[in-house]
Amino acid sequence: MMGIMLIRHRGHEPIIDPSAYVAPTATLVGRVRIGPRARVMYGAVLDAEEGAIEVGECAIVCENAVLRGEVRLGDHVFVGPRATLLGCEVARCAYLATGATVLQEAALGAGAVVAVGALVHARTTLPEEFFVPPNTVAVAGRVYAPGDPGLSEAIRGVEFAKVAFGVDAGWEDRIGRYERIAEVRSAQFAAHADDEIVG
Repeated sequence: MMGIMLIRHRGHEPIIDPSAYVAPTATLVGRVRIGPRARVMYGAVLDAEEGAIEVGECAIVCENAVLRGEVRLGDHVFVGPRATLLGCEVARCAYLATGATVLQEAALGAGAVVAVGALVHARTTLPEEFFVPPNTVAVAGRVYAPGDPGLSEAIRGVEFAKVAFGVDAGWEDRIGRYERIAEVRSAQFAAHADDEIVG
């Protein structure tokens, strides 16, 4: 496992099962646990921040995927290249294709599929074997195509800024909301100043 970037963050180090494979250019930060026969490929970044990341048995995390915050992947989950998972839970045998995104507090049932370029928004639960078609957005139990007039209101309803960043700001006050989000993220990322490379 020479070359893997293992980083101690907030006093926690990644743990990799001996039967797992983590590519030499992958980066694991903080409380990250890689299960038996799991595979984490080139350029993947798993940053637990204040939470923990668990990658189940025989789960696959492909090239340049990003997992951040409290993320749980069940056994035999497939996370495609350039997918982004933030603070979510993915049950066993789910399939997240290239460029899929799953946001905070989302929960995907066993065998759920998030197709190429699709987004599962915050606080959205997908039942077992649910299919999110390519380039669509799943919000609060419904799938929206890009440009659907109901999409904006559905996203507003999940209070994303509050869920993801703890920022409670008016929907119309975008500049104020994004200023506060940047401040929150700046403070969170400042904790990385004390990180230590291990291994």
